[in-house]
Parts: sequence; structure tokens; C-alpha cells
Amino acid sequence: MKAFVFPGQGAQYEGMGKDLYETYPLARELFEEANEILGFRITDIMFCGTSEDLQQTRVTQPAVMIHSYIKSQVCTIEKPNMVAGHSLGEYSALVAAKALRFEDGLKLVAKRALAMQHACEQRPSTMAAVIGLEDEKVEEICQQIQDEIVVAANFNCPGQVVISGTIEGVEKACEVLKAAGARRALKLRVGGAFHSPLMNVAAEELKEAIMQTEFQQPRCPVYQNVDARPYTNPEDIRRNLLAQLTSPVRWTESVRNMVRDGATEFYEFGPGDVLKGLIRKISPEVTVG
Repeated sequence: MKAFVFPGQGAQYEGMGKDLYETYPLARELFEEANEILGFRITDIMFCGTSEDLQQTRVTQPAVMIHSYIKSQVCTIEKPNMVAGHSLGEYSALVAAKALRFEDGLKLVAKRALAMQHACEQRPSTMAAVIGLEDEKVEEICQQIQDEIVVAANFNCPGQVVISGTIEGVEKACEVLKAAGARRALKLRVGGAFHSPLMNVAAEELKEAIMQTEFQQPRCPVYQNVDARPYTNPEDIRRNLLAQLTSPVRWTESVRNMVRDGATEFYEFGPGDVLKGLIRKISPEVTVG
């Protein structure tokens, strides 16, 4: 069985998507449709912009989503039996599975990016990658930090967890995590504490848009970040998407559940190949393409 997976923010790179635009008529059509939906030529930034240009809030998330979805549409691989996306990538997965129309998914992603930026501006916050400790130990230490917010935000693969919270909370947690045996506990170059309670403001801002968007039953199960379980009911999918901004990304568990449910081949669609590496660490027995 085949699983399609889609990356999140951070996968962008200079020139992303230009090869698709120049090679496939369908890709050109979808890129131009994206420009119209967003109200500006995001393709100019994707194809010719600098890395700094691509890091603009209004650009990064839509660019990754657009690239990921289009890449999945021009591929010659048979349609998937299941899909999943890492954080932002969940929107790409939902569009690829036809739970969302491309236009609606892109509009939601654009609103999500701005909502997250607004939340980041309200309180300084950050994230850090923790390497070499068990998931449970990372969670336990985060819970021990007093008077600050810090939580486990991304369970990426065994021995790799990203924590998220206030700057002071993350710094305190990093010190304790290294003392507890973490090989690395390194702050990331991000603008805020994604997938933490500090995103409550963003979740509230995005709630109305999600509630007003039409969701359809997907063509295959979507394994969602909040609990790593497969969903096909539109209202369940909507509810989980609402919870996603403030809940951890359970990627390790998602991959294991897909393998448990029969996935033997994984294909990553989007800029970069970060998820391929994570999947090889989580389930080395499967084929990754």
C-alpha cells in the first residue's frame, strides 16, 4: 500500500517549483491559479526570490503548500491509499486527498500564516530541537519547568523531539535536558512557539475561517497530527485541524500507524526530503521514494 506524505514549514528553498512550472502544463495552470487566489505573484518569489524573501510569513507557508500539492498532481505514481502531512503539510495532504479544494486549502494556509505571525508578535517565543532522549523524558522535563511555558511540540522520530514555548522556558528546558543526557538541545531559527499554548491566539483567529470552509470526505484516510489516527469524516477532520496549532505533531506515531495499517511504500511530495529521513529512522523496513 502507498502513503503520500507532505512536509511543513522550513522545507522551502530558492527557485522552488520553477522546474515544475517549466515542465508540466498542469503545474503552470495550478501555479497561475495560486497567484490569482493569493492576489500576488507568489511564483515570482518562489522562482527568483532570495532565501530571505521566501521566509516572509505571507510567502513561506503558501509556497510550501503550493509546491507540495502540485508535485503530487504531476507525479506518475498511482494514487495513495493513505496520506499525512507534517504540521503545515497536513493542509497539503487534505487537498491531495480531495477533502479540501485547492482554492480553499490555499486560502486557509494564507490565513494560518498570518494568524501565527500575529501570535508570535504578541509574546517572544521560540523552539528547540532535542536529540538523544526518549520522548517521555522530554515531556517529563518540560512539565517540570515552572513559571514559563514549554512543551514537546514535534515528535519527529525516535530520539528527535522539538520543544516549543517562551524564550525563557525553552532556554531553561534546554539546560535541564542536556544535564539529563540529551546529545543536543539547540534553539531553532523560528519566529515563534508553534504547536504550543502560545498559539491559542492564532487558533482563535483561524477558527472562523476553518468553520466556514467546506470539507468533503477524502478519497483515502488522512492521518492527522493531533492523535496520529486516520480520519475520513469531514467534521472530525475539521475539529482536528482546529486543534492542530496548539497540539503536538505526532509524526513518529503517525508513520507507525500507517505501517501498521498496511503502508509499505512512502512518497514525499514537496521541497526537500526531510520526511524521507525521518521515516527511514521510524520504520526502516519500508520503501521510501
